[in-house]
Amino acid sequence: MNRAFLSLSKSFSIAVMAVSSFASVAYANEAAKPAKADPAKGEALYSAGDAARGITACVSCHGAAGNSTIAANPKLAAQHDAYLVKQLSEFKSDARKNAVMSVFAKAMTEDDMKNVAAYLSTQKAKPGAAKNKDIVELGKQIYRGGIAEKNVPACAGCHSPNGAGIPAQFPRIAGQHQDYTIAQLTGFQNATRMDGAKIAGARGNSAQMMTIAKKMSEDEMKAVADYVAGLK
Repeated sequence: MNRAFLSLSKSFSIAVMAVSSFASVAYANEAAKPAKADPAKGEALYSAGDAARGITACVSCHGAAGNSTIAANPKLAAQHDAYLVKQLSEFKSDARKNAVMSVFAKAMTEDDMKNVAAYLSTQKAKPGAAKNKDIVELGKQIYRGGIAEKNVPACAGCHSPNGAGIPAQFPRIAGQHQDYTIAQLTGFQNATRMDGAKIAGARGNSAQMMTIAKKMSEDEMKAVADYVAGLK
C-alpha cells in the first residue's frame, strides 16, 4: 500500500516538474521574442526628437513624414524599414560614416531605430522629377540596361524597374533627390581609393555598390540620378 502510494506520489511529482519546466521554457521563449516595432513611438521621436538623450527631431532635416525638401538630405518616406534600421545601426557603429547622423544614431536604442523605421516605411512618398532632358535618356539606358562595355549591371536588377527596391535587400530610390543620389554614388566610388577613409563622404558599407560606382563616370552618375528622381 505504502509502496503504491509512494510510486504514485513520485509520478505526480515528476509530472508537475515536467509541466513547470515546459511552462518556464515557453515563458522564456516568449520573453526572448524581440519587441514589436511601434510606429506611434517612431513618429513621436521623428517629429519631436528626445532632448534628454541628445536626439534632434529627424523632421528638421528629412521633412514632414520623411519627404525631405532639402536636396542634400534623403527622402525617407516609404523606405523599407529593414534598410533604415541597417543604415542607422551602421551610423552607430561607424561602419557608415557621417558626422551628423553618427551622433544621433549613437544616442538611439535598437527599439528607437525600429520604431522610427516602422513609421517612415508606412508614409507616402511625394514624387520627384527629372530636371535635365539632355541626360535623362542616358540615365534611363543605364538604369534599365547597364553599361555593357564597363560591366556595369542594370540598376533595375536590384532596385526594381520602378525604383521601389526589394524589401530587406535593396533600398527604394524612386523620386530621390538628384544631389543626394550623386553624392552617394560618389561616396561609394571614393571609398575604393587607397585614401578613401580620409575623403569626406566616402561610403564603404556596400562592396557591391563600391564596385559598380568605381566603373562609372561623373556624367553617367548624374544621368542615372536624374532618371531616378523621376521614377514613381
